[in-house]
Amino acid sequence: MLVPSSATPTGHPSAALPGPGGNATAEAGRTAPSTVRPAAPRAADPVPLTGLAACVEDAKAAAQSPRPAPPDPTFFSSLRTRLLLALPRLPTPYRTSVGQPLLARLEALGPGGFARLLATDPARQGNARLLLDVAQAVLQRAEGYQSRSTSAFQEVVSDLYEGFLSAEDRKGVKPPDHGVNPPVVRWGPPEAGPYTWPATATGSLGVGAAVVSLPVGNATAGLLAWPALAHETAGHDVLSADEGLREELSRAVGRQLRAAGLPASVATYWSERIDEAAADVLGVLNMGPAAAAGMVAYFRALNGAWRGTAALRSAGREDDPHPADVARGWLAAETVRLLSFSGAGRWADRLTAEVDRDAGQVRLGDTVVPAAVARASAALVARAVARTRLRALEGRALGAIQDWTDRDEAVVATLREGGARYRRGTYAAHAVAAAVYDALSGAVTPARAQERMLSTLSEMHARNPDWSTRRDAHIAA
Repeated sequence: MLVPSSATPTGHPSAALPGPGGNATAEAGRTAPSTVRPAAPRAADPVPLTGLAACVEDAKAAAQSPRPAPPDPTFFSSLRTRLLLALPRLPTPYRTSVGQPLLARLEALGPGGFARLLATDPARQGNARLLLDVAQAVLQRAEGYQSRSTSAFQEVVSDLYEGFLSAEDRKGVKPPDHGVNPPVVRWGPPEAGPYTWPATATGSLGVGAAVVSLPVGNATAGLLAWPALAHETAGHDVLSADEGLREELSRAVGRQLRAAGLPASVATYWSERIDEAAADVLGVLNMGPAAAAGMVAYFRALNGAWRGTAALRSAGREDDPHPADVARGWLAAETVRLLSFSGAGRWADRLTAEVDRDAGQVRLGDTVVPAAVARASAALVARAVARTRLRALEGRALGAIQDWTDRDEAVVATLREGGARYRRGTYAAHAVAAAVYDALSGAVTPARAQERMLSTLSEMHARNPDWSTRRDAHIAA
């Protein structure tokens, strides 16, 4: 789940989400975003962060939005009727892997069993939340809720997940053990933040795809919640797809830190938070610097919205599954340094300086460590997660399956300049990165960048054959 450390919002499942942090006042002295677009920087050069403060405020306002999510369908008969009507509106792979199994589970429960399920999970954080979230994903899609934003959301999630499954990138690696279909999406309440139910969780319902949720306010605002989808989908959902992957990464991280002579408590701290740490690394591997810069600014926004101080926090509680905000920021920056595009080192230095801006006394669990040691530990964790050859992946490293290259930076630069959107090799992750670069640089306002992004992504989704119900109708005919 993408939330700041020690700040798990209410109402979310026990899934993994990144954390916010940052200080809007720390951005004083930077010029306000301009509506006059500067020349696009050379591909791979870090963008100026002139618009960072505006991005934080945009994301903070979205997190505080009073806009309610669609109400949960808690009446058995009406939910069953709506699902029956929804099934024909889903593309065949999702009708058979998500819609039909969900309906079958609901009918197996019956009215009494459904009522008991809801009664045993009154806080909606367990099994009832899971079933209702899958139902919301089906119904929101089929009934056209926020149709343009939902299409854009689905396109990003599908693109990120399919990138890990692609035959070209995954050559020589067996198919994942769980969740061959990309996740489905739903809009949730603002207080829940972004989160996911991996396929290992939805499989308990017989459903063959994960579910990813974004707060409903992010359907039209709060651009920097969108790069968090890389953490959820390319991170948590991928980590859950291959059996043994998470445990193998935890061991690799512990070995790397101990071999470097770091305190055992620091090695244990990172190993025990491998879900969040590895999801952060995977998000950057799949979306490049935009995922890292977006994380820093988004954590600042959420901390401002939920705690009143828009700054990354330097302490991570022992009972919090998320590493300290500053540790995650350094981890993201050091993952950028490992990417293969030519500007990786410059981007990493820029991001590290931004995290340093908020760093105070660093506490990892019960251990106070110098900031330099925390930064060094983050670099070792990034390398262990990205570069370790893993048995769960037939000896491949995660960084060998996913990477961000000069070609990706060039595609993003072309999108920023208004170039061809649908040329071969242009994907949803590029569209999100282009919007983030534009907004962070101050080239356009966050609202304008998000509007352009939604238009591009929804058009991409309309051309995605995997989500075409018209194609299914033709085949049936």
